[in-house]
Amino acid sequence: MQLEGKNVLITGGTRGIGKCMVKELVKGGVRQIAVIARDKQNLKQLSQEFEDVKFIRIAGDVAEIEVLREAVALIEDKWGHLDILINNAGIVSAGPLEDIQDEDLYDQVAVNITAVFLLTKYCIPLLKASKEAAILNISSGLGLIGMPFYAAYGSTKAAVRQFSDAMRRELAPFNISVTCSFPTATDTDMMEKFKGRVMDSPEFVAQRSIEGLLNKELHVIFGGQERLNENIMNFEAPDEFDKRVAQNYEDRKKASLGHKAV
Repeated sequence: MQLEGKNVLITGGTRGIGKCMVKELVKGGVRQIAVIARDKQNLKQLSQEFEDVKFIRIAGDVAEIEVLREAVALIEDKWGHLDILINNAGIVSAGPLEDIQDEDLYDQVAVNITAVFLLTKYCIPLLKASKEAAILNISSGLGLIGMPFYAAYGSTKAAVRQFSDAMRRELAPFNISVTCSFPTATDTDMMEKFKGRVMDSPEFVAQRSIEGLLNKELHVIFGGQERLNENIMNFEAPDEFDKRVAQNYEDRKKASLGHKAV
């Protein structure tokens, strides 16, 4: 699959991994990009930074159904079809489950998975109208392994993984590929609390995720061999992995406190 000439819709495309993916798309020859994001000023800056790109800018929260419907209606009106959908927007609120505000639990579900369900649903007719379409869903390494103090966030990201596999099989007859990306700690605003920790750059995550989409990879897993080994242990010997996590339980709890990016 090639990027040049494709019509692309991305959520959360004004900062972090999303902004870097916009750069990758433009570098690959994309000139029509629809972006859903909450910050109107950041959306405006996209047009200023990428003057050759014709943006459809939708200012709003992906948790709001009408925002998603408006975006898809605009795309249908202006483009007639969609080639690539990137479900990137995400929020996190970590800590012991009993201490997380009810609203923050609801919001994580609404943004991280319900919006992915709905936007994909609304875009399917437009993707079917493309000669070759693709979906890229951004999950998380925490969507592969359930870790303490990230129960809600990790569960929404695990749902993204399951949804991606299911939709890949459901949409296969229509020449629509589905790739799911699983970043580990990435140096973005969401990880501001952990400055100083070794993390992947958002540029690397964006580049590798887009590459996976173009190559029609099923999963793009970050974290190297260590993460792959952890995934295997978590599946084949979960009790042993439990013991490993328990060794630094308090450190994990302390690190999660105040980790909130919404």
